[in-house]
Amino acid sequence: MDKIEIVVNGNNENERLDSFLAASLPEHSRSSIQKLIEKNHVSLNGGNAKSNYRVKRGDKILVMVPKPQKLTVEPSDIPLDIVYEDGDMMVINKPAGMVVHPAPGNKSNTLVNALLWHCDNLSDINGVLRPGIVHRIDKDTTGLLMVAKNEKIHRGLAKQLKEHTINRRYMALVRGVIGEDKGTIEAPIGRHPTNRKKMAVVARNSREAVTHFSVIRRYCGYTLIEARLETGRTHQIRVHMKYIGYPVVGDEKYGKQGELGTKSLLLHAAVLGFIHPGKNEYMEFHAPLPQSFESILQQLENNNG
Repeated sequence: MDKIEIVVNGNNENERLDSFLAASLPEHSRSSIQKLIEKNHVSLNGGNAKSNYRVKRGDKILVMVPKPQKLTVEPSDIPLDIVYEDGDMMVINKPAGMVVHPAPGNKSNTLVNALLWHCDNLSDINGVLRPGIVHRIDKDTTGLLMVAKNEKIHRGLAKQLKEHTINRRYMALVRGVIGEDKGTIEAPIGRHPTNRKKMAVVARNSREAVTHFSVIRRYCGYTLIEARLETGRTHQIRVHMKYIGYPVVGDEKYGKQGELGTKSLLLHAAVLGFIHPGKNEYMEFHAPLPQSFESILQQLENNNG
């Protein structure tokens, strides 16, 4: 097992243990941290730990991460839109409808299946079902994401994610006409109190979430925006835009399905910029809007005329 020792400082007092560890170890999700705690792979001050424990200054935490199991996910010959690749990492332009990594009941046709066909070496930090995956974008979101081929690169990119230094900019079409030219949404996100498959802006058991947006174009009843993530919570842009009254078009979970005739979510990870941990230089990549997204904009442009 890999052993990770952490001492709590004053800035993190009173956070839940699972939330604190998920923020401290960005290569691990909160759910995976909770499973480690349940299996007694996390000790607190030499004793057993509980996920809902509120950490205190000086607490000593030992996390024991089991070695990755033998990979059971099968490679699949699925085409990849590779924007950049070297010996250490890749940047992929993900299409709509593709799940990033396998999950129970869904172990095929994911980005990971395609990556395993393409690559002999991928970072195993995130376990057997998420090789190489540094961060995710939703199934129906299109655009750019990073893939690491080794542990050093994975940790370097994950550190930048944790420190909010990665430049992530999204294009989104939202319902409603936004009056302001730009704005910032600061509202904590956690699990929806009654629907566990959804996220929501909630005060309890939530994490800080900050989204900056600027208006690109106003149409009749809709607005094209660029959104910049300062944090990276699950469904963050979708939840935040819904929260301020401008849901993303095509979002069946937080908006309504089939709006403007679209069959997909009009949210696209258009820009991705980071310091390459192997080259120690800034790299920035851009992905054009999918044709289906462009078609909707043209339709709105014609209506504007």
